[in-house]
Amino acid sequence: MNGLLIVDKPAGATSHDVVAHIRRVTGERSIGHLGTLDPMATGVLPLLMGKFTRLAQFFGPLEKSYAGTIRFGFATDTYDAEGRPMGDPVAVSLTLEQVRTAASRFQGEVLQMPPPFSAKKVAGKPAYKLARAGKEPELRPVPISIRQLDITALEGDTAAFLMTVSSGGYVRSVAHDLGQALGCGAHLTSLRRTAAGPFLLEDALPLPEVERLAAGGELVAHMPHPRTLLPELPAVTADPVSTGMVRHGAAVNLPEFSQAPLIKIFEGQTKLIAIGRRVAGTLFQPIVVLL
Repeated sequence: MNGLLIVDKPAGATSHDVVAHIRRVTGERSIGHLGTLDPMATGVLPLLMGKFTRLAQFFGPLEKSYAGTIRFGFATDTYDAEGRPMGDPVAVSLTLEQVRTAASRFQGEVLQMPPPFSAKKVAGKPAYKLARAGKEPELRPVPISIRQLDITALEGDTAAFLMTVSSGGYVRSVAHDLGQALGCGAHLTSLRRTAAGPFLLEDALPLPEVERLAAGGELVAHMPHPRTLLPELPAVTADPVSTGMVRHGAAVNLPEFSQAPLIKIFEGQTKLIAIGRRVAGTLFQPIVVLL
């Protein structure tokens, strides 16, 4: 089963749990994700399946978009609702304008400190393992880009927001830092990923739907068309002779006349068979073969 599957991850499951579940219902052992989601979070989780896992290197870092809520009044050690409170709750009396003004400081190019309970490596170990052992990870600020941070509503001690952040950015850290900026503490209470790069929530399949389609042999038909993947790479259809050469990893001349360094090579309209690197002119060397 070769393709890209966009799953609507449920709350409470890790990304690894979702991968394991998809393996069971599809029988496909080779599955990899394009960016994890915390167990509390829901929404877009793109999975490469079968031979398409070899394409992960070409996707690069994906910008992510989210909708969620932040509760003010106390911080937690994980920066979200699953952690332990860091102190007693305090009464808050914030206005929407106050929260929006504070949030504006976090937009653009910023340095962000990752959460202690994160997968960031410290001396070769994930920070969360050190934190669980009672040690304080020596984390360093990381440059990220927050293209959008809109506080859309405030009800009592809870604010709703929309955010678009570069790969490697932690929404939990934004919630925590916003609480510090407002002097009252805060933590993330809900999070739903609405987009990961070009992959959108409206195209994501809930797990029960994945199960139903897999049981009926219809799952591949509900995956994005292969020609829509990696849209920055031109697509070219190889004739039968060229397809045979690609199958054996041989350089091949193809009717592709742009200057793009990499291309997608198809057999027919739907079967992606390789990624090719331009050697010179219209001569391409297959660098990943999917046959």
